[in-house]
Amino acid sequence: MKTIIVYGPGCARCSQAIDLIRRTIEATGVTADLRKVSDLREMVTAGIMSTPTVVVDGVVKIMGRAPRPDEVKEWLAE
Repeated sequence: MKTIIVYGPGCARCSQAIDLIRRTIEATGVTADLRKVSDLREMVTAGIMSTPTVVVDGVVKIMGRAPRPDEVKEWLAE
């Protein structure tokens, strides 16, 4: 099972990222634990400098922008 964390305060790009990832998970049928972290302290502790940031299985995949659908599909296939 994939663990995906989207870090962000709730801005439009952060919402776009979480929605796209959720839809892609549902469309592909991949089992994944998707979390959204908007707590500033937790983001600072994780070293997040720009949002949205997407972390998949402990690896930063995107920082400072929403992912593209093809990127999310690639992460889910890894």
